[in-house]
Amino acid sequence: MSDQTHSAPGLELPSDIVYVRELRPEETESLPDGATADDAGEPRRLFAIHDAEGARLALTDDRDLAFALARQHDKQPLSVH
Repeated sequence: MSDQTHSAPGLELPSDIVYVRELRPEETESLPDGATADDAGEPRRLFAIHDAEGARLALTDDRDLAFALARQHDKQPLSVH
């Protein structure tokens, strides 16, 4: 397979692209309490890194760190809203 990811017929996306987005509160319900709230019980903003197919690769509470992690693994992070 080439270094291209095939998402749709005739559409090729580079395989080094990953997507960073903030999780919605309902997406955090299955995560452990320690991951979704700080020591004071305040909710954390969580950011996920996804591959082109939508699979979650990583989760962090720091958006800048999400971008840095992607770059450390030779990926091109793009923000998704």
